[in-house]
Amino acid sequence: MPPLDLRPYRAYFPSLSQEIDGKAVVYFDNPGGTQVASQVIDAMVAYFRAANANTGGAFLTSHRTGEVIANARSAMADFLHAGGPHEIVFGPNMTTLTFAFSRAIGKTLREGDEIVVTVLDHDANVAPWLALQERGVVIRTVDVHPENITLDMEDMRSKINERTKLVAVGYASNASGTINDVATIIGWAHKVGALAWIDAVQLAPHGPIDVQQLDADFLVCSSYKFFGPHLGIVYGKAEHLDNFPAYKVRPASNLAPDRWETGTLNHEGLAGLVGVIDYLAMIGREQSALYSHAFRDASGESLYTGRQRDLKVAMQAMMDYERELSAYLLAGLREIRGIQVYGITDPRQLAQRVPTVICSIAGHTPRELAELLAASAIFAWDGNYYALGIMQRLGLEERGGALRLGMAHYNTTIEIDRLLTCLEQLD
Repeated sequence: MPPLDLRPYRAYFPSLSQEIDGKAVVYFDNPGGTQVASQVIDAMVAYFRAANANTGGAFLTSHRTGEVIANARSAMADFLHAGGPHEIVFGPNMTTLTFAFSRAIGKTLREGDEIVVTVLDHDANVAPWLALQERGVVIRTVDVHPENITLDMEDMRSKINERTKLVAVGYASNASGTINDVATIIGWAHKVGALAWIDAVQLAPHGPIDVQQLDADFLVCSSYKFFGPHLGIVYGKAEHLDNFPAYKVRPASNLAPDRWETGTLNHEGLAGLVGVIDYLAMIGREQSALYSHAFRDASGESLYTGRQRDLKVAMQAMMDYERELSAYLLAGLREIRGIQVYGITDPRQLAQRVPTVICSIAGHTPRELAELLAASAIFAWDGNYYALGIMQRLGLEERGGALRLGMAHYNTTIEIDRLLTCLEQLD
């Protein structure tokens, strides 16, 4: 297959034309939140103009809001390949939703039950489970191989046992970019009767997800990390959404998924979510010829149809393009004097990471590096980005964390060259 070129899709992101002192802004802060597609902006504006109301009313705008919610559930069910819209729950963000579900799941646990977490995860997939220690729940923490920041799978396997009730693990690290073998971990969890809670916030912008193929019990993501508005999304198997005790106000519906959605939803955000799914499906349709061989079973039959296939093609195209960006960035960083790059750097292993890279440069704090880049209109994060466990494990927390460079499908090698030139000028 010829090298992919997704640069034409930059035209759908108005913010990419922003300049500071005549310099075009470069967004390498994507792991903390991507830029939004114009379809998102248009959909949110259209909602406010023609459908702004609460649900359950007898009037037109209320009906239209109900349609927006239904369309958003259907769109996310296709994006994640859920069993249906009834398995999609919305909330303000992944962290809030995880705390809500951890409280509900914790109500069913007993003293001595165990939950497995990892040092690699964002603290939003650790702290909600640590909170259950007050109920007598035991937390087991899985280590990493520090030389390439990959999960120690032997340690993971040893910590999953007959007392394990839930395994919480990230699909991809928001710090090192490592993609974890969640399919294997889910299988280990189910073998002992445990649930699997998958944090897919960092994988969702970079590759296709199929919750049914994974057999995930729960999977969470946030649409502002994949080119949309600030929303959190939980996929949950229908039996779990029906059976776990939900904390809700008394008049609210007892039916899933509504019983998990406390208070009024972000209706304009849900309209924007439909917009981003429309954007991604458009990419899939336009790239479909290049992926005619993909997403088929052993007999050659397509695993997905319609919008589901368009979305899988789009995300696979992004993953392929971004691997080229990762290889280009990592090759350039190797030439920077005094730099240390953490995580997977072998060009032959780029399929095991998303395009998020953390690094440090001798003689400079991560904040100094971020400020240097910002002065050249290049946006990047410094600190721990709430990946507290791995920063402590690597001894970086007391040094201010690390500089994080995170790319998306709208980034280019020209932007990487600007970054490298800036870093090369360091004293």
